[in-house]
Formats: sequence, C-alpha cells, structure tokens
Amino acid sequence: MKQYLSFSEEVKAAKLAGKPVVALESTIISHGMPYPQNVQTAREVEEIIRENGAVPATIAIMDGQIKIGLSDEELELFGKASDVAKVSRRDIGYLVATKKLGATTVAATMICAELAEISIFVTGGIGGVHRGAETTMDISADLEELAKTNVAVICAGAKSILDLGLTMEYLETKGVPVMGYATDVLPAFYTRESDFALSTRVDDPQVVAASLKAKWDLKIDGGAVIANPIPESHAMPAADITAVIEQALKEAEENHIQGKDVTPFLLAKVKDLTEGKSLEANIALVKHNALIGAQIAVAYNEL
Repeated sequence: MKQYLSFSEEVKAAKLAGKPVVALESTIISHGMPYPQNVQTAREVEEIIRENGAVPATIAIMDGQIKIGLSDEELELFGKASDVAKVSRRDIGYLVATKKLGATTVAATMICAELAEISIFVTGGIGGVHRGAETTMDISADLEELAKTNVAVICAGAKSILDLGLTMEYLETKGVPVMGYATDVLPAFYTRESDFALSTRVDDPQVVAASLKAKWDLKIDGGAVIANPIPESHAMPAADITAVIEQALKEAEENHIQGKDVTPFLLAKVKDLTEGKSLEANIALVKHNALIGAQIAVAYNEL
C-alpha cells in the first residue's frame, strides 16, 4: 500500500502522535466552486478543523499516488487546473496508473480515507438518487459506498437538486444510519429542512462518536451520514431554491447533460440563477460541517 498512499508531513505527524484526522474531498475544489473561492474555502475549512483540535487531510490523486493531505501549492494547483478528472470508485485505478490529476468525490474520498485509516470525513452534501432515476438509473455511487465503507460523512444532507425521498429510501434499504445533528428532519443542502423526518437525532459530538464506535465494534460494515443543517444566517428560502432548481433541471435536459456532468452543471446554473447566493450558502455550510466534523473526530479519537 505504501507505493499508492502519500501522506503529507502534517497528517503523518498527526497519525504518529495519535491525533484525530478529518478527511476532506477535492472535487469541491476542482469542480464544485469557481477560482479563487474554491482555494480560499479549502484553506479556511482546513483552518477550522485545526482550530477545533483535529488535523485536516484533503484527499486527491496526483503523480500516481493517493495524496492524503495537500500542501498549499497543491491546493492551488487543484483549484486552477482545467484538466482535473472527477474521481469516483471506478476511476481510481486508471488515474493512479496513468499518473493523471484526479479530484475525489464523496465515494472516492471514503475509499481513500478508509485506506488511510481515517474514519471521519467532512463534505458539503452527499450525492443521491437523481430526479427521474426510475427511467435513467442515475444514482450516485456515494450511496453504494456508504453501504460498505466504514467512514462517517458529515454533510448538510443531500443536495436539493436530487430526489430526496428516493435517496432516503435507498439509504434505508442499504442500512445506512442517517443521524440529524440538532435536527429532526433531513436538511436539504441550501435549506435547513425538507419533508423527510429522520429516525435518529443527535445533539452532541460524543453521542455521534459513541454510536459510530459501537456500530463498527459490532462489525456492522458501512458508513453513516451525519446530516448537519446549514446555519440559519445563510439558509435559503425553500420556495425560492425549489423554483431555481426546477429551472436548472429543465435547462440540463434541454442541453442533454448526463452522467457525472449533471451535478456540476446544476450547481453552476443554480449559482447563476441565485446571483451568487447559492455559492455563499455552499461555503457557509461546508465551514459549519468542518466545525462539527472536527468535534466529532476529537470525540471519536478519545474513545
């Protein structure tokens, strides 16, 4: 495994010292936000994790290796480069073998985090079942990864461009716990609420950590979703964002956007239609997830 995994000095030192480490994805840098907000947000998120007692490990593929932790220069490279592949489970082997640049999605980051023995992962929102999936079969690999990979994902729920009902049904079928962090309903990325009640609510990091430890001690494989709502100050009105998403979906269909291009297209279109407010919301929720994720990582590490 040593030939494939490359740890930054900061992450290496943290693991040797037994400190908590939090995994971060790189697709949000390369495909989720425009430059320079992407790099600035990445650096700020890493700093929030440090300030709360953990060590950040942004994960990406570069020079034939899985990088566990990126330098400032590498973050800048992934933020600016136009030839960065979007990496899911199916792409990892090829991109490592060909030594191309790859930014990891939720699914790929989970795989790499587990290889690096990192149990806590912070992101914006998970992928899910796309609208119209009953005919297109467009279902994110994130859900399948959550069913089998032992990494907890702290997120602002599933992106509201998805079919949230079918996403929740899929996760239930796969036995993936979805815990609402200080909420009784599934947050929907840009908004704090949705129509979907959650069976589990947790209000402090220690309960999350203890739940994860018990699950994995009992050899119940698979991840968990800790759904942490966007801060109220940055939440968008549900009616407004719903109308915007409907318009974005219509344009995606008209332009024959398919597969892994759908989510980046929709997020960019939503940003344009909201005059940048959705990007501000995205940045705010990722930072909030970093705060809660670091607290959970510290609590889990203590156990």
